[in-house]
Amino acid sequence: MEFLYTYETLKLEFPLAEPEEARYVILGVPFDGTTSYKAGARFGPTLIRQATLNLESYVLDYDLDIAELPIADIGDIAVVAGDPRKTADRVRETIEELKRVNPNAIPILLGGEHSQTLGAVEALRPKSYVVFDAHLDLRDSYEDNPYNHACVARRIAELGVREAMFGIRSGTREEVEFAEKGGIRWVHARDYDFDSFVELVEPLPEPVYLSVDIDVFDLAIVPTTGTPEAGGLGFWEVIEAIEWLVENKRIAGFDIMEVAGETLGNPTALTAAKLLFYFIGAMEKMGKL
Repeated sequence: MEFLYTYETLKLEFPLAEPEEARYVILGVPFDGTTSYKAGARFGPTLIRQATLNLESYVLDYDLDIAELPIADIGDIAVVAGDPRKTADRVRETIEELKRVNPNAIPILLGGEHSQTLGAVEALRPKSYVVFDAHLDLRDSYEDNPYNHACVARRIAELGVREAMFGIRSGTREEVEFAEKGGIRWVHARDYDFDSFVELVEPLPEPVYLSVDIDVFDLAIVPTTGTPEAGGLGFWEVIEAIEWLVENKRIAGFDIMEVAGETLGNPTALTAAKLLFYFIGAMEKMGKL
């Protein structure tokens, strides 16, 4: 099947299903038009796919071979250079097109800057948004653009979606006040533990959209990302939370955003690729349908 805004690019190496028949459908969004510190997230989808070549498709923890699952990769979005809103519209329309032909598919976005999560949420209309991120992303506008990567959680909140955020260690006073007034719950990286995750997420309505901004992790494992912050979470902390989430909540979609860099095999992309495999593996072994 061909999609209106997608083009052929490097795809996952193992045998792929057709999108009409797949359980998981991967879509790259190579956009970094509003990145405010370190460019390169436009290379994220390719870098993540390249990094999967270094990984065994067999996931030890789940006794599961990812290569045997019905996964489709429909390529990358042809972005609108410098325009996050129009690019997010293309993400939304592509996912809407996918859901028309395969209502049960779980879309997985590989980014690309975090602004593009908005298009996926607009298409899927989840009840809740759970995000791992170093930043609150609740600015009303940044650099004169309300669709900047620093505004994505604000735009999602305006859709009436409940939000819970984890690993936060950067934000403005205005963002904190907006979160308090809007009932948006968040946990600082210094205070994060598994119990705090469950406490905030358990009451959230389903379905849930799950987003991982790669900068949530400690810089030691993700050195190349658009707006890096010291003091992040560990890999297994996030995996433990994802396992609980997919077992207890119905998932509408998933993304891994803000992977940046220009070289093959960089640690940020390798972390993202491993995260991708663990999300799919956890969904297969314990996911709530």
